[in-house]
Amino acid sequence: MAGYVVVNMDITDEALAAEHAERIVDVVDAHGGRYIVRGGATEVTDGDWTPGRVVIMEFESVERAREFVNSPGYLELRELRMRCSNSSVVIVEGV
Repeated sequence: MAGYVVVNMDITDEALAAEHAERIVDVVDAHGGRYIVRGGATEVTDGDWTPGRVVIMEFESVERAREFVNSPGYLELRELRMRCSNSSVVIVEGV
């Protein structure tokens, strides 16, 4: 069953966010992940959530998604993401 990492970022520093976006690709690839959503326009149809930059990555399993978010490469870039944005990250089990 697939595992998804969902990220919502409210960017506060565009230059650092661009560096993060460039560097994270190799870490995602190294863990067998692929991008489903990587930014783009959003449209709220119900509720009061105001999404920022939404990113969704798919991994072969929740375990692989956890390995990704606990990897040294991700943890290094997590610090960069936290410096350039207010963000939230969740892992979601697929169907």
